[in-house]
Amino acid sequence: MTMATTLITGATVWDGISDRAVAQQVLVADGRIQRLAEAIEVPRDAQVVDLSGHTLTPGFMDCHTHVTLTPEVGPAMAANSTVAKALKSLPVLRALLMNGFTTVRDLACGDPDYPTIDMRDALAASIIDGPRMVVAPHMISARGGHGDFSGMVANQYQGPSRPLELAAADGDDEIRTKVRQEIRAGADWIKFAATGGFASPSDDPGHATYSQHEMDVLVATATDLNVPVTPHSYGDEGIQRAVRAGVRSIEHGNLASAETLRMMEDAGVFLAPTQYVILSSARRDENDPHWATVSDSMRRKFQKYRGALLDAAERLAASKVRIAFGTDAGMFPHHDNWREFPMMVSTGITPLRALRAATSVAAELLRLDDLGVIAEGKIADLIAMPGNPFTDIEVTGRVDFVMKGGVIHKHPAPAPALAGSGR
Repeated sequence: MTMATTLITGATVWDGISDRAVAQQVLVADGRIQRLAEAIEVPRDAQVVDLSGHTLTPGFMDCHTHVTLTPEVGPAMAANSTVAKALKSLPVLRALLMNGFTTVRDLACGDPDYPTIDMRDALAASIIDGPRMVVAPHMISARGGHGDFSGMVANQYQGPSRPLELAAADGDDEIRTKVRQEIRAGADWIKFAATGGFASPSDDPGHATYSQHEMDVLVATATDLNVPVTPHSYGDEGIQRAVRAGVRSIEHGNLASAETLRMMEDAGVFLAPTQYVILSSARRDENDPHWATVSDSMRRKFQKYRGALLDAAERLAASKVRIAFGTDAGMFPHHDNWREFPMMVSTGITPLRALRAATSVAAELLRLDDLGVIAEGKIADLIAMPGNPFTDIEVTGRVDFVMKGGVIHKHPAPAPALAGSGR
């Protein structure tokens, strides 16, 4: 795909920040937004893209994905090689881009190697097609915690040649070593498990799995090397310890109390709430056939925390926490990651806040100053959808124009020719 000068016309343009969209034309050249105006003269040799009836926005960002993982985490992790999982990720990357997600943050693979680092670099070099990636290669975890996968697979899958502990680390020395190994391999972010989770069998999402001192050591080690940190964390104690340690964001946070949310607000810590994957289960009653398809441990945990999860979603909507869009895609089919938008809105989060979460706020979290907004001089990551997401959030699932770095990857299908038009 070649980069061309492009004039986008006809669309209502939302810049990623403002309270409303306005009718504008957008001129893109050399991969950047060159000009915004009500009317722009078509430059010589420019292609013109008419997006009448569409809303044009900055490219979406998903700040919590797992491009190499599938919902069958344990068996798939053990049964497939790193290369096989990386190859299966190629259509995943394409699907995310076609959904309008021009940037993703991948927060851990299930391999002892570093395939997501290689994919990030291949995307940057245009060797493969997909969104740009920001990567935390593995999830550092206490043994028996959420990131210790050895409890998820049968013993025959484990052994010296198939280490399922991956990023397990206990105590100061192991934690420092693991953080430095991740950064040496090229990590953009460090991720760790501050609490248990719902999918893992041997822990509890409400229980903290690292001490305050261990979290302090982990975050300080990464901070010394100028790498930001984010924890997987559901319950109050894990979140509060992580915030005290100095993390930049919290992943999930779906059991956070009002006190914990205020603590995050005061510290300026972002939250990627991954509501679709959590609330889709929490809203099911005990007799729903869904529960026959998941593990007994997951079913028990959702039964235990169902009411708390639903209450916490309402508290988040009423809070002023800086929400960054994140989905946990990979724990459900990646092509459904857009469904986070309507799920957020269903809990009381406004469409404007949800859309900012996936654009300007996400870019601020990820420290990507050239992305997340439509403004002159910024990188031309632009997407469009038919209709108005501020009045119908479901149109976020119908993105039909995708431009990444000035290159068009998806274009609305042309209208069928009328009979007798000579075409």
